[in-house]
Amino acid sequence: MSNVMRDSQLMAQTKDENLGYMSDMALELAQMAEDSGLATLAYLFRMAALEASTANSEIKVPNDLPCRVTSH
Repeated sequence: MSNVMRDSQLMAQTKDENLGYMSDMALELAQMAEDSGLATLAYLFRMAALEASTANSEIKVPNDLPCRVTSH
């Protein structure tokens, strides 16, 4: 395995771990905010947790699909 490939795999793994940590922390903060009666803040932390947990689920569009240009 080349160094470049190994480095990119390590970077991807680190990114996954960081996003998992961010998601977990946001959920903990959401729970603390909820316990304190701060519903709006709890909601915002839950949205941040969702964003972090789905950050790696990028939609991949195949390159062989033709691009359509439409006029309106």
